[in-house]
Amino acid sequence: MAASITQVFRVNSCRLLYCNRFSKVAFPAFSTQATNLKKGKGLILGGYSSKKTETDVDATKDFIWTQAAKSFNDQVANRLNDALNCLKMAGRGVKRGPQSLLFGGVKDTYEDRDSDLLCPVCLDMMSEPYVTTCGHSFCHGCIVRSLELASKCPKCSGPLDSSGRNPSVFPNVTLNALITKQKKKLVESQDGNILMKDFTTLLDTRDWHPSELVRMQEVLLRKQCDLDGERKLTEAQLLNEFLQQLKTKKNNELRNVQQELEVLDKDLNMAQTLNPGIDSAAIKVENYEVNETAFNSSIASTPLSIGQRRVRMHQHFEDLEGKYWALRNNRLNGEEEEKKSLLDFQSNLNQLTRWSRLRPLANLSYGSELLNTAHIVSSIEFDRDADFFAIAGVTKRIKVYDYAVVVRDAVDLHYPVMEMVAGSKISCISWSAYHKSVLASSDYEGSVSVWDASVGTRLRVFQEHEKRCWSVDFNRMDSHLMASGSDDSRVKIWSLNAEHSVATLEAKANVCCVKFNPYSRYCLAYGAADHCVHYVDLRQPKEPLRVFKGHRKAVSYVKFLSDRELVSASTDSQLKLWTVEDNVSCRSFRGHTNEKNFVGLSTTDGSQDDRRDLIACGSENNALYLYSKGLSQPLLHYRFDVVKSALLLDKERAEQEESAEFVSAVCWKPDSNVIVAANSQGTIKILELV
Repeated sequence: MAASITQVFRVNSCRLLYCNRFSKVAFPAFSTQATNLKKGKGLILGGYSSKKTETDVDATKDFIWTQAAKSFNDQVANRLNDALNCLKMAGRGVKRGPQSLLFGGVKDTYEDRDSDLLCPVCLDMMSEPYVTTCGHSFCHGCIVRSLELASKCPKCSGPLDSSGRNPSVFPNVTLNALITKQKKKLVESQDGNILMKDFTTLLDTRDWHPSELVRMQEVLLRKQCDLDGERKLTEAQLLNEFLQQLKTKKNNELRNVQQELEVLDKDLNMAQTLNPGIDSAAIKVENYEVNETAFNSSIASTPLSIGQRRVRMHQHFEDLEGKYWALRNNRLNGEEEEKKSLLDFQSNLNQLTRWSRLRPLANLSYGSELLNTAHIVSSIEFDRDADFFAIAGVTKRIKVYDYAVVVRDAVDLHYPVMEMVAGSKISCISWSAYHKSVLASSDYEGSVSVWDASVGTRLRVFQEHEKRCWSVDFNRMDSHLMASGSDDSRVKIWSLNAEHSVATLEAKANVCCVKFNPYSRYCLAYGAADHCVHYVDLRQPKEPLRVFKGHRKAVSYVKFLSDRELVSASTDSQLKLWTVEDNVSCRSFRGHTNEKNFVGLSTTDGSQDDRRDLIACGSENNALYLYSKGLSQPLLHYRFDVVKSALLLDKERAEQEESAEFVSAVCWKPDSNVIVAANSQGTIKILELV
């Protein structure tokens, strides 16, 4: 029995040594308990009476030793379990009091140790992470050493090729970037805390003499003074650099102002030369007041006085200033160029200030005169010689009027000289530039029709568009070519001599408008629902020459001002001016309202100096707006009267009808200052710019 107890004691002692060696946890209590146990045995044995028999004494000894060994074995087993738990917790990082930080800045906790950013081999933040074919990531050095020992994954024991013929590990670029960011973030957030912690630890490691603390305080104060000096020096340098840069900027501005003043003096002298009888000091002008009705169409049709024209000039002063310097800075190569730029600016100034209003010449109605119901006019166009104009819209009718007769009639009761009926609502019409009586139309069914307006018959129909066709246009340089744009995201090129389309341009969005360059046989522009204007050469249709980007919504109209300039309209309430040489917008025109409807767009042909570069468009406030190419703000506007229908007896419904009206179509009469406009009620007005 003693031998067995001794054996148990030795086994437990070995376990204790193993635990003490590998767990690195001291167990001083075990030796104390063993000593106490031996002392306890002696005390027990010494305490028995000599009167007892030797057999009783031996039995008592065996019993005491057995109970002692059992108790000792249970205590050692409990201690071993505690040691093993300590080992597991140390390996997994279970929180035990204050937390330390690992090398990579990850806390020593189970959750962070199990993070995907840690290497399963070294349990540290991965360095140059590599991923295996089985999807596990390791440090590059760790996986290389592991593959030298065994051709398997250290985590899942999956087979890996270590020969190098079929690589099994690859750089994990994404994880490497994440680890770099994580390290940088943790270092930035912990630098101050670690420094203070280290300093506190340094103070607590030993007993400091007061003289040493005084010396340390002097060093810290000196460091603080140095830092304050550096801060003040930096602030002084920043102030000095700011003042120097501001001085340089103002000197440059002064130099520019001096140059501009020289240009202005030169132009003033040139203006005196061009108009020798004008002396600003001798001009006698009447006193004027700023009159907000200068733009109102209700003013009498008398020429504007100098005071009224001055009001217009001041209202658009910023636009005029920008236009002036744009012209003068672009033309400084000789006296003739300077003179030409000054005359160009004078033309813009005169154009802005000379027009007083839009005067109505005649009124027409596109709908029924009796019922007076709303009939949206979608398109208005003049023929080749500007003798006739056609009106088309949702009533499926194309009405042709004689302009001279309409203007001459004293009573606003006009009848068309020809009326043609289409099979669907008409979206656009276009007259041929060569055949006086030929016009084309597009409709909501996707058809493109060619009409003879002299007899009112349809010559032919092209039906290749799969959805609504929004726009159609004749080529001015080739009398047989037409173009059309549709909701099927296609631009079709047609020839009057062919039964089918001769070319198709594939767009990326619904095509809302299409227009040939009037000075080119092959170039056209189209606007689409992708918010862009595309300028295309039909000889190279795959890639557009230009893509004009700047609108925020669909482009509803495109018109040319010249062979190099075009204007686009969009439902973002803006017009934009573009040149075919550049993708950037030259100017944006704002003032009208256009958020959901097609409101019409028209430009002058530029054949007359006093009427060139004028732009007209409709608005969703039931008004017509005029712009000049050189100015962003409207020159004039004209508001349509709301004609209340006899069928709208309800006052609330009538107010809703009034707020929903908009100008839907506009068209300049060629070589004149006359414009024809129509609104969504079917009211057409012929207006003269005076």
